[in-house]
Amino acid sequence: MLPESKVINFMGWRKTCATISIVLLLVSIVSLAVRGIEFGLDFTGGSQVELGFDRPADLPTIRSVLAEEGLENPVAVLFGSDSEVLVRTQDALREGALEELEERLAALGSDVQLEEQRNAPSNQTRFAEILVISGASEDQLRGANLFPQRYFGDTAFGTEGDRVTVSIQNSLDNVYTQSLIGVLEEATGASIELRRSEFVGPQVGDELRDQGGLGLLFALAVVMIYVAIRFQYKFSVGGVVALVHDVIIVLGVFSLLGMDFDLTVLAAVLAVIGYSLNDTIVVFDRVRENFRIIRRGSPKEIINTSLTQTLERTLLTSMTTLLVLVVLYVFGGELIRGFAFALLVGVLVGTYSSIYVSANILVTLKLTKEDLMPPQKEGEEQEDMMP
Repeated sequence: MLPESKVINFMGWRKTCATISIVLLLVSIVSLAVRGIEFGLDFTGGSQVELGFDRPADLPTIRSVLAEEGLENPVAVLFGSDSEVLVRTQDALREGALEELEERLAALGSDVQLEEQRNAPSNQTRFAEILVISGASEDQLRGANLFPQRYFGDTAFGTEGDRVTVSIQNSLDNVYTQSLIGVLEEATGASIELRRSEFVGPQVGDELRDQGGLGLLFALAVVMIYVAIRFQYKFSVGGVVALVHDVIIVLGVFSLLGMDFDLTVLAAVLAVIGYSLNDTIVVFDRVRENFRIIRRGSPKEIINTSLTQTLERTLLTSMTTLLVLVVLYVFGGELIRGFAFALLVGVLVGTYSSIYVSANILVTLKLTKEDLMPPQKEGEEQEDMMP
């Protein structure tokens, strides 16, 4: 056993640290229950547009324009170069086009309204959608110039009883995108080209969220089985409690700060599970070894010795990882900032839980040397009794 002066009494603080952990968990759980998590575009559905500028993009101006347009949680980040911008919003862009169109129709009279939108028949490959308008004549709609070609493309008018049909070449998503590009060109003075426009439906988002949650639970179950097989069930309980502790606190921090939770953050949470488990396994391995070789000393003293022996390795690993994550958070750009922040929180909490949660559980469950004695082989007792 290490000299007494060199052994840090970690378990002397076990009750204080347990209280801190319980408080952090309660705050996180309450925040998750009351405020919830701000799910990002990957989970809620929304639109994503990639724009190409003919000059370096002015992100502050672009973000100001997006906010003025009333988009929900808009994000504008550089994508690939300083002239490529990725715009993400939780709105369906077609809703913006419909709102603008309905405002223009209302200006013609209170009875003029958009009644229906439907996809164009498959044999009309020239057009994308058909709008059905009531309360106005075809001549009124033509004269009001409600469907400028720059945004709607080619149009064709028709009648269905007392209603007017307008076939448009561009979909309403594309219409609003082109309108937004026009506003951005006017604000920035740049020429903008649409590179790509995508829509993520809420149904897809729900599926991603459910599968992500199942993946998280599956990872915890596999960890519990693995640790139980490699060590002993008390270690398994300690390891999984530490992982649950880490995950809930990371989620709680995102809930308290109102940060977007997307697939990159979910990947970071899963990475935190792996990192924290690796650190915990190193501690468990030393605990098991010392329980078998140290003849004297209480379980708390042996655990203190094991934690002291692994402390330098734990701190060095955590510090080097944190340095990389800080650089990634500061210089990595907005797209991966949530990922880097989740890992920063996770590594800090995971380092703490490897010492003061997993080891604390071992003391609480009264781990003894008998729990870690290798099983005796059949016939071994008779062989020992032979002369």
